[in-house]
Amino acid sequence: MDFYIIIPAHNEESSIGLTLDSIVNQTLLPKKVIVVNDNSTDKTEEIVEIYTKKHPFISLINSKSSNKHLPGSKIINAFYKGFETLDDNYDVICKFDADLIFPNNYLEQLSIHFNKNNKLGMAAGFCYIEKNNDWKLENLTRKDHIRGALKAYRKNCFIEIGKLKPSMGWDTVDELLAKFYGWEILTDESLHVKHLKPTGMSYNKASKYLQGEAMYKMRYGFIITLISATKLAYKKGNLSLFKDYLAGYFKAKKEKIEHLVTEEEGKFIRDLRWKGMLGKLKG
Repeated sequence: MDFYIIIPAHNEESSIGLTLDSIVNQTLLPKKVIVVNDNSTDKTEEIVEIYTKKHPFISLINSKSSNKHLPGSKIINAFYKGFETLDDNYDVICKFDADLIFPNNYLEQLSIHFNKNNKLGMAAGFCYIEKNNDWKLENLTRKDHIRGALKAYRKNCFIEIGKLKPSMGWDTVDELLAKFYGWEILTDESLHVKHLKPTGMSYNKASKYLQGEAMYKMRYGFIITLISATKLAYKKGNLSLFKDYLAGYFKAKKEKIEHLVTEEEGKFIRDLRWKGMLGKLKG
């Protein structure tokens, strides 16, 4: 299968070389890799240029945007800077973060999964973070969810879900819409990906309300938002985030911010969420 990879990168001099090393050493090489250097002020550009000279399938795009690290919009806008330069001769499109180290068989194993199942729309491995000189499964990992750091989409699924939404929650709504359109999602726990910077480490204070805003945009409704906000704050080990999430939800509702999904898709998402929560209670 032909893989195209887009890597948004902002001040990633400590990790981008490690990420690209793991990609150029894949048993199945990607056809194209686009690194979008998004307003970096460090040596990210210089490091990537070293790889572009050695590997013709790697390209660098320099982009100027805000220095603010707001989750969602910044990274997806950078993704599209790269996507706009690509043709459509790919089977799988990947959005990878610039702080990952992939096992050498990563793309080959994804290719096997996609070839085995024509209804497989998205696939990925699991993220591990370093703690006390050991690599531990990142606590936000779930078997039924692909982390935003390492998304891989079959082309037809990517197109049908309307590609990626430049908003907080993009890496949840993509999966929900994939299910709405009948696609399957797979996580392969045998594929251990080293995540060098834990999720949210560089988010600024202004981003704390965006999670609740995203829940509104996905048409969760108040009760599902209440439950989801509680679970997420608990997982992040910061219960004060619960208030921020709810504040973000009600702020978005008051301002009537545009939704990310249609009413029909929203109903499907709520039904799916309720089914999942009730299933866990019964289990």
